[in-house]
Order: sequence, then C-alpha cells, then structure tokens
Amino acid sequence: MFTCSIDDGHPSDLKTAELLSKHGLSGTFFVPIRNCEGDAVLPDEEIRELGRRFEIGSHTMDHRYLKKVDIWHAYHQIMDGKKYLEDVLGRPVNGFCYPGGRYKRRDVELVHACRFTYARTTMNLCFGAGNRPFEMPTTLQFYPHDRSVYIRNFAGSGNWLDRTAGLQLALQHGDWIKRLYAMFDYAVRTRGVFHLWGHSKQFDELNAWKQLDEFFGHVARHVTAQDRLSNEELAIRSLWVPDARTPVAESA
Repeated sequence: MFTCSIDDGHPSDLKTAELLSKHGLSGTFFVPIRNCEGDAVLPDEEIRELGRRFEIGSHTMDHRYLKKVDIWHAYHQIMDGKKYLEDVLGRPVNGFCYPGGRYKRRDVELVHACRFTYARTTMNLCFGAGNRPFEMPTTLQFYPHDRSVYIRNFAGSGNWLDRTAGLQLALQHGDWIKRLYAMFDYAVRTRGVFHLWGHSKQFDELNAWKQLDEFFGHVARHVTAQDRLSNEELAIRSLWVPDARTPVAESA
C-alpha cells in the first residue's frame, strides 16, 4: 500500500497535487491556516480546490509546535485549526499532523478529545501503519537527509524492532534518491506500507520536481489502484478507524 502526505499548506502544494493526479495516486495534505514561521499558506479558495481531489488534514491553526506551548494554547491550536478547515471545506476534517513532529502525551489526548480519528507523526523507517491511531508513523521524507538524521530519529522515536529493517536500508544508501527507491522496493517485496511525506516548499528549493515525478511514476507501476490510499484510508484499512461512510445500525 502507498500513501503520501504533504505538510504545511504551502502554495506549491498545488504542483504536488498535479503530479499525484498525473500518476493516479492518492494522498493527504496537512494544512495550517497561518504559519507563524512566516511561510506562505494556501488561501481558502485553493484549500477548497485541493480538497476536491485530496484529503485535507489539519496542521494546527498557526503551525505551532505543541510541545512548546501550554495546554490551553495547544487546545486552541488543535481545535480552531480543525473548525476553520471544516468551515472552508464544508465537511469533517478527521486527520491531524503534529507540526515538526514535536508533541507531548498531553497533545495526543487533546487531538483525540477534539474528535479527530487519527494523527500522523514524523517517526520514519516504518513499513506499516503502526497500532496507535493518534501516532501514525511514516516510511521516508522526500529530502536529502544525511545518514545521521536516520540514526537520531531511530534512537529517539522508539518502536525499534519494527524499524530495524528501515534503518538498515537507509544506512546502506548514501544517495537519497537511491535510498528512496530501495526502501520503496522493499515495501513492495514484503507487501508492506510505504508512507512518503514531505514539504512542497522544499521540493521547490531542491528543484526536485523531476525526481518526484519519476518516483510517482515508479510507484504507479508497482501499486494497484486499490492500494493507493489517503492517510485516512490507510487508517481505515489498518482497522483503527471505522469507515465513516458506512452507516452503523442503532441497537434496539
């Protein structure tokens, strides 16, 4: 199964969306309403445009690192971001992503209390969706990280047994594009999950659109249409989250 998630709601997300659509792939865009770091964000009309083709998830109101704020500020960042997006889109927003991957156990509980159904982290090197609905891991970020980044993430994020194969593959390849293909091909061979994530702004800065386009083409050749998922569909497929589209019979 393949899923892709893109963070921060940068205007270049529309270009990423075009490449996903070109190859018939699905994905999720985690969008803040403003960015306290000063980066541009999608205006409401472009959020609606993106939401007609892809899942939109929340990324707080202002892209605040929740670990750095008090509980009331964290609550309002989580809740207000969700409500704003729901007003823009006219439908529920079920997915959340922790800005910078920096959060406390308190924040996991707040996300649950705010009636999200799942949340995504920046834990990498995983070839499955995990077993914690509000701490979904990823496989790889589309970025030329040094090997030391993977070692630090591995050491600091836990779940080591399930991530050992991913770490070994990441360390085998110094070239980040070769690493990307090697890890994806491993997921295909083992019938696992490959969860790619990144930032459209960085794709621009790296001038990596051609590489992304080629990789999406490789994915489309190896993953059947039914296994090209949004983050929410992956959560449902992983049996964490009931499919909201399926009516639940009331008990007598």
